[in-house]
Order: sequence, then C-alpha cells, then structure tokens
Amino acid sequence: MNPYYKDYAEYLSERFPGMKVQKISVNAALGCPNRDGTLGTGGCIYCDNSSFTPSYCMAGDDVAVQLEKGKEFFARKYPEMKYLAYFQSFTGTYAQSADYLRTLYGKATALDDVVGLVIGTRPDTISDEVLDMLSDFNSRLPVMIEIGVETSSDRTLKLVNRNHTWNDVIGAVTRLAERKIDVGVHLIAGLPGEAGERTLQSVKDVCRLPIGSIKLHQLQIIRDTPLHKAVERGQIEVTPYTLDEYISLCKRVVSVVPRHIAIERFVASAPPSMVVSPHWGIKNYEFVNMLHSRLAERQI
Repeated sequence: MNPYYKDYAEYLSERFPGMKVQKISVNAALGCPNRDGTLGTGGCIYCDNSSFTPSYCMAGDDVAVQLEKGKEFFARKYPEMKYLAYFQSFTGTYAQSADYLRTLYGKATALDDVVGLVIGTRPDTISDEVLDMLSDFNSRLPVMIEIGVETSSDRTLKLVNRNHTWNDVIGAVTRLAERKIDVGVHLIAGLPGEAGERTLQSVKDVCRLPIGSIKLHQLQIIRDTPLHKAVERGQIEVTPYTLDEYISLCKRVVSVVPRHIAIERFVASAPPSMVVSPHWGIKNYEFVNMLHSRLAERQI
C-alpha cells in the first residue's frame, strides 16, 4: 500500500480483487462535439489526440481488432493479465445513438479476458439514454467513466474553448454516481491564467463530488495546437512549471486529496518531438519516485 496516498493500483485491486488488470486503449473514431460544430469547432486549444494515442490503437481497425492487438502487446510480459477496454480517444459517449455505443461496448466486453470498461468523455455528452445503457453494462461488469474536467473555473474553461461549465461537471458526476457507476476526473495544472493555488482549488472542488479517482497532469504545449500558435503570437501567456515547482505542487495536491479517492497519475508524457514545453526529460515512474522522496521528507 502506498503510504502517502491511494494510488491507482490500490483502486484497481479493490475493483478487481485477485486480478492484475491493464487498460487497453481503443480508438472508436467517435469524434467530439467541440470539433464538429455541435458545441464548437477547433476543439480544446491544448488538445492533439495523437499525443496520447498508442501505436497499436488505429481508428481504422475494428474495436475487437484493436483490443486483440493490445492484448498481444501486453501479454508478452504478463500472460495472466486481464484487461479493461479503454475508450480513450476523443469523446467516448458521443455517437449517433446509445444503441451504436452499446454495439461498440458489446464488442469489447465480449472478448476473452476483458473484465471492465473505462470510458473517457465530456460532462455534457451523457444523455439519459446513454446513462441507462451504461447502467446496464455496469450491472454485468465494472464500468468506469473518466470525465474531462480540467478545471473548476468557468473563466478558464471558456478561455481554453472547452464549451462546458463546472455545473455540467457537477450534474454529470452526480447522475453517474446515483447509478453506482465509478467516476474519475481529469485535471490539468498550469492552464492559461491559472497558478498553483487555482489548481489546488480545482482539486478541492472535485474532491467534494462522489468520485473514485483523479488524473492530474501538467499542461504540455503540444506543437501546432491552437494553444501553441496563440502563445507564439503573444495572445496567450503560459509559464510552464519547472520540475521542482511541479513536484512542490503535487505534494500539496496529495495533502488535500482524501484517502478514499485514488490519484491515478501526476504527469503527462506526449512524444518528445510533439512537445514545445516543458521538457523535463524524465519518465512517469521517475517523477513518482522523486515525489515520494519529497513526501518522505515530511515523515522524518
């Protein structure tokens, strides 16, 4: 057990006792209402889906084919592994109908060794029909919804072109929790106009909601995104965290997240060739080790 906070391994061991489980990303080409004109165009100003989509996860492949490729990738090291189908790219509950989503999720859960669903989505794309469908799946195997929150500040949400509000987040999380569906939230530290104190406020705000986990990472300026272009033109100012500054922030995050909520991660790691800044030159596990060393100092 992690002595400093509840980590994601502990969270998964509670949800899947006696199993070792691994997420496999799936790109179902579901699109995004913030890109196709339904809510907006251009998407979130910092976003480039290719920066976090694994090489085995190709949108042209059927869901089952992608999952089998992912299983083959991980089974080389861990033959006893069970899997979570992770609908990660774009908006995982956004489709022409709930029945279409039911078909996609059904293909994933029909595969051997797939023991759960993880679905990344926005807080404003969970209709009553989608909620009913998710509840049906959740009655048969664990379903975990990851909601892109990013910040609890409506001002910042507007600035980064999210096109949803903090109240949308509260409503979505509450409705999912009422159906006993596990909810995780995603936050970004260092968004334009936000310093450490504002990020901590967002962490405190989401911790008041009925959630099971938090994913936090530093803002990365990804090459050729609207954010990158706006920064280059001087339209938006962003001051990336130094490594030491970000470790200090994460120490404070740990201090405000209650033990019943897991912290899944602290850092993002897009391919270095895509990242304009910051360049820390460390891997995720190295950051966690550094953070744990700093957390240990307060125990002495």
